[in-house]
Amino acid sequence: MTDDATYNVAADELRQFIEQIEGLEAEKKDLTEQIREIYSEAKARGYDAKAMRSIVSLRKRDKDDIAEQEALIELYKNALGMG
Repeated sequence: MTDDATYNVAADELRQFIEQIEGLEAEKKDLTEQIREIYSEAKARGYDAKAMRSIVSLRKRDKDDIAEQEALIELYKNALGMG
């Protein structure tokens, strides 16, 4: 196999990876837009989008991690006279 043939194979493989990534990036953009539309619809119906985003974020996390962070936040709030 010549160096040119090796280069062509590597270039073809690289191009495939790049095209796969580009396709997924386009899908991600579409999904992001769909999510944005759902938040807009919820907001139009009176829901707080920021609170909803927080809930979505919390639901992704481990319950022990959430409890630990909430305890730490309470500790900090108390230390600052906010609790």
